[in-house]
Amino acid sequence: MNFRYATIIAAALMLISCGQRRASNNETTEQTATTSTELSFPSTTIPEMVPPADRATYLAEHFWDRFDFSDTTYCNQPDITEQAYANYLDILRYVEPTVAAQSVSALMKSAEVDSTMFDYFVSLTDKYLYDPNSPFRNDELLIPALEAMIASPMLDDVEKIRPQSQLDMAQKNRIGQKANDFRYTLHDGSTGRMYSIEAEYLIIFINNPDCPACKAIREQICASPMLSEMIERGVMKVLAIYPDEDITAWLNYRHNIPASWINSYDKQLRLRDEELYDLKAIPSLYLLDSEKRVMLKDCNLVPQIEEVIYYAEQSKQ
Repeated sequence: MNFRYATIIAAALMLISCGQRRASNNETTEQTATTSTELSFPSTTIPEMVPPADRATYLAEHFWDRFDFSDTTYCNQPDITEQAYANYLDILRYVEPTVAAQSVSALMKSAEVDSTMFDYFVSLTDKYLYDPNSPFRNDELLIPALEAMIASPMLDDVEKIRPQSQLDMAQKNRIGQKANDFRYTLHDGSTGRMYSIEAEYLIIFINNPDCPACKAIREQICASPMLSEMIERGVMKVLAIYPDEDITAWLNYRHNIPASWINSYDKQLRLRDEELYDLKAIPSLYLLDSEKRVMLKDCNLVPQIEEVIYYAEQSKQ
């Protein structure tokens, strides 16, 4: 087990242990009509026989075993339930994708015991897995949650329209699949296809002129020793593309984009109008390999790109 993996498991176990201590310290006397027991999240105990390498999987599969989905009081306790959900998602980062997906599906199924509880976990899914500003945003976890919503009897046909639309978008450009191709246009009117760009790694940087967050991402890429060195060697290329129609604004801003990047716009507006890519939040970064398979989808954190490339390079050795 590598150090990083061991650290997160240790942190998860600490969270569980702390939860247990709080429960015992805050133990109340028997309930009366005017006194209620303070809620706490019922932690999961990992059997000693479970090998360290399998403990994250065990937690993912049993995290909600002792949670009472029929007790809607938990829906009004974000410091307990919402924090537990965030801890749960953090654990899912360190298990096999199939295990994570099955766990999310099982969670949504368990929440069907009560309509209020189900709606609460639908809202948590939206906040943590769908919101573009969430650090936990993850389409590979969002997809099984949306599929569970669409299959659930807890939602009627009208209520299923939104998750179906979200699912259709989430299934585009999935990690491991080839990204949607598109034609881009340069300032001199010449065009090219994304698939025709030859590089071991390709960053697609969807951006807008005068967008402060776009400027910050651009500066982070330029400030990264790893990415700068790869761009200089030609191992990595960056395709900056503007997806909207104000070409004058784009032309006026184009000198802010590094000369080593491919700075372009979508003349046909296909990215937006045909929803080839998810544009609900800009800037957006995609990392593709030499075969144009998606390695990282719709992120806005340069360290994530560095991490994915680091492990990809390590796997080649």
